[in-house]
Amino acid sequence: MSTPQRPDRSSSAHAGRAVLPSSTRGRVTGVTPPSAGATAEAHQIVTPRTRFDEIRLPAAVWQARARAHRERADAMTAGWRARRATGERDEVEDFLFTYYSYRPSLLRRWHPGAGVVLKDAAGAPQAGWRWYRTDANGDVRVDVAGWLAHRGDAIDFIAGLLARTLARPPRLGCSCLHEWAMVYGLDQAQQRHTRLPLRLGHAETDRVVERSHIVCSHYDAFRFFTPAARPRNALQPTRAAQPELEQPGCLHANMDLYKWAMKLGPIVPGELLLDTFALARELRDLDMQASPYDVRQFGLEPVAVETVAGRREFAERQQAFADRANTLRRRMLDAIGRARAVVGGMGQAVSTPMSAPTM
Repeated sequence: MSTPQRPDRSSSAHAGRAVLPSSTRGRVTGVTPPSAGATAEAHQIVTPRTRFDEIRLPAAVWQARARAHRERADAMTAGWRARRATGERDEVEDFLFTYYSYRPSLLRRWHPGAGVVLKDAAGAPQAGWRWYRTDANGDVRVDVAGWLAHRGDAIDFIAGLLARTLARPPRLGCSCLHEWAMVYGLDQAQQRHTRLPLRLGHAETDRVVERSHIVCSHYDAFRFFTPAARPRNALQPTRAAQPELEQPGCLHANMDLYKWAMKLGPIVPGELLLDTFALARELRDLDMQASPYDVRQFGLEPVAVETVAGRREFAERQQAFADRANTLRRRMLDAIGRARAVVGGMGQAVSTPMSAPTM
């Protein structure tokens, strides 16, 4: 089935998906463990020491915010929902709904965040959602204490990962070669996106991998490398080493902010959740523009990272995305800090596990 041409990405209907113009845009087999002192210091993540003030939203205010949220979410998921109805595919955008397997209905849910009271909301959808409570006056708020008790280990892990990543400088030398390593040594029938041709063909794509220095630090990209490509990576990331390796220059670490926002659930304001999703959409575009695939059928011009000019363009756009992603990391840490403040944890140091808990 043919793939329809996408609408102009610069239109207001596709806000959050705009593509920047071209003019703007020693092998290690493991990870050296940090010293005991450095580990202890790195694992103490302190929540913001801001005074907690409950925010009380009149019905007209929270209803308008919830409505705007639903409309924005619907615009962001319209293409996916239409393709689901017709059976069509979009190898670029569908990734956001298959790899990150969250239903559009979850994106539509507007949460006010921790410490926010919805006035006169007994009839609101939130009143019937899990992890919310309604008082005798019909006011509704997130049951922050219950949520933190239920998901405390996961929240501690996410907070630690966000803070550590934020503290590191972005590394801009990867040139998106993880996508090339995922097709190294494969033929068309074996590659992940069988419908997409390779811009340079299989032989030249393999030669790009062979003459490049690959430095992928993201485990969830590295695990999709072909067996022949794995030894060519300067790092051998593992799930356990993720908190030590994640860095803000990584496209996939920044895409994952959407996943972490989803996992933080009702303590993340809906506007922040959609901001992480909007960023993930833009990052996915660049991820595929710099890949070996030809994605011009989707209105995306290649970023030819096999050339000096292409690597320079990729690094410039990578830096801009790192800056935007770090702003979102700060907002997410603020949301976690506010939730802890609601239950009296203001300024409390928490132990961040080295490995991810079961999510």
